[in-house]
Amino acid sequence: MAKIVIIGAGMSGLSLGWYLRKYRPDRELLLLESSERAGGKAWTVEEDGFRCEKGVNGVLDNKPSTLGLAAELGLRPLKSSDSARRRYIVKNGSLIQLPESPAAFLNTNLLSIKGRLRVLMEILAPGGDPARDESLADFARRRLGREAFEYLIDPMATGIFAGDPEKLSLRSCFPRIHELERDYGSLIKAMILLQRKARKQGRSGPGAGPGGVLTSFPKGMSELADTAAAALAPHLRLNSPVASITRETGCWQVHLKSGETVDCSHVILACPAGPASEILKNSAPKLSRLAGEITYPPVTVVSLGIKKGTTEHPLDGFGFLAPGREKHSILGVLWDSSIFPNRSPDDYHLVRVLVGGARTPDLARLQDRSVLDLVLRELKDLIGLKNIPEFIKIFRWEEAIPQYMVGHSALENQIQSGLATHTGLFIRCNWIGGVSLNDCIANSQDLAEELSR
Repeated sequence: MAKIVIIGAGMSGLSLGWYLRKYRPDRELLLLESSERAGGKAWTVEEDGFRCEKGVNGVLDNKPSTLGLAAELGLRPLKSSDSARRRYIVKNGSLIQLPESPAAFLNTNLLSIKGRLRVLMEILAPGGDPARDESLADFARRRLGREAFEYLIDPMATGIFAGDPEKLSLRSCFPRIHELERDYGSLIKAMILLQRKARKQGRSGPGAGPGGVLTSFPKGMSELADTAAAALAPHLRLNSPVASITRETGCWQVHLKSGETVDCSHVILACPAGPASEILKNSAPKLSRLAGEITYPPVTVVSLGIKKGTTEHPLDGFGFLAPGREKHSILGVLWDSSIFPNRSPDDYHLVRVLVGGARTPDLARLQDRSVLDLVLRELKDLIGLKNIPEFIKIFRWEEAIPQYMVGHSALENQIQSGLATHTGLFIRCNWIGGVSLNDCIANSQDLAEELSR
């Protein structure tokens, strides 16, 4: 028997299916998706001339996985505009641009002179305990100081994870930063040495940010998901939720909620941690318990079509994030029509406001009218919004982004050890191995190569 069943047709499941078909087209494959569409959080909604991203709005091109898959699917990527490099942070009710260079950092009003000097002293900061899984907040305060944590690192945790940096694990959320301190003893020292090495090799070195250019597709991120789903259509079944899996006589049985059972040699769980925990409850109770420890905060996305000229701020950049200490009711705002072309009619801005997250989950669960009122108040204060937008679309994620809490690396190790005792059972989703789309697709490609051998 050589049938492989993938449970979940988000981008992890779709990319795994694509690469399995590429490497071993002779093996029978079945993708089971519980909902009526494939693609997970790569989901674009088009309405009244606006192209709204319900979930992820793009990928960085500094890793090859997503754009490599797109090239194989025959898609043409769309790079973000130069203006998208301008990013802002809320401080004392105003938007202050993040510095883009060392010279700009030395002159920024985002940090006080004392705060900037403290960052420059990072090279002398004490090292951390290598055995300790340190929180992002503790790491940032230790190496960069309180101000830099509050206005640089805290909003980064908000923007990527909608999370609480006091609880997020540095090692799991930002493994490269953890490795740089471990290997070089200082982030500044690491950047200097790596840039020097890169110059000798005739290439540009790393900067302070994540690097890469944000990239999407002309029709939005759904273009990637829909094309992959269409290519796998003969092997894809929608509206097919799975109840459980069992293993008997050397093979797996996948039990659908419809009552159907599918026999197979391999099962890959490419679904969120909650459904995975339920599916594993009978066949792998330890793995079920471990998956159940993964938490997801709710996030509500409010997309607004704003007539040009009705805001005091020109909205000519990526957008802004609101640090926790500023006590705002929103996480941040993306100026989507400034980031990518063809996201709105010519005389409108399309902006996307994020509400909720790990620190204010109740705000994400407000009724539509209440969450809209909250958003409009914030935009009036922060960008000088003068009129009620003519286009309003509200999207809700009750479980938005998996949280890599302190202790997550140990949890992952337990999951991998548990999987090793269940022949033919694998997990590929963003709750282990990295939350980004690039990570998910790279991990799926690696598993496809492993299974093909």
